[in-house]
Amino acid sequence: MIQKLYHGSSRIIEKPIYGYGKPYNDYGSGFYCTDSAEMAKEWGVGRNQDGYANFYELDCSGLRILNLNDEDYNILHWLTILLQNREFDMPSILALESKEFLLKTFTVDYEAYDAIIGYRADDSYFSFAQDFINGTISYRQLGRAMRLGRLGQQFVLKSREAFDRIRFTGYEAAESREWYQKKMLRDKLARREYFSAERNKRQPGDLYITQIMDEEMKPDDPRLR
Repeated sequence: MIQKLYHGSSRIIEKPIYGYGKPYNDYGSGFYCTDSAEMAKEWGVGRNQDGYANFYELDCSGLRILNLNDEDYNILHWLTILLQNREFDMPSILALESKEFLLKTFTVDYEAYDAIIGYRADDSYFSFAQDFINGTISYRQLGRAMRLGRLGQQFVLKSREAFDRIRFTGYEAAESREWYQKKMLRDKLARREYFSAERNKRQPGDLYITQIMDEEMKPDDPRLR
């Protein structure tokens, strides 16, 4: 199966380099892509810096791909991977206990895979995850918040084999004055929807991290589906 991928950057990248890049991204070191050329343009620009959407094709045949959208996983698996790679604000004992519980119960051996498909914790989306482990929002609210603003999914190349399989097919330029505004608007929309419709709107039966920990819920608990 051939997967079309796009990578936003301030430069043209014809050959992604295995092992290159920041280790503190959502899924650790890797090459971060999207299946949307428009999203790549947003990711590729800065406030006053133009960028590019680099186009690729990846031969996925035989690759071990961890898809965090599969029914075997829930949003807490994604959050646990995030906790292993991103720096969270831990202002309380609850947050520390939440992290410890999630790492103990929902850890995934994601480094064993060639590639990963999952959410991207960009700006406001990262703050939604922090609110959950701090007990501010429920499990349901976290799941809905991650769909606000239509951020979409990211496809991350992890292994040397995956890097060997990717082929550059071209690029399109992205002007900062157009695509940075769109990126900021997307984030603003997500925050507005979150605060107006979700953050203070508790529903009967909502699960909070405290209950999940107290009951020692496991990944196969039907309430986490």
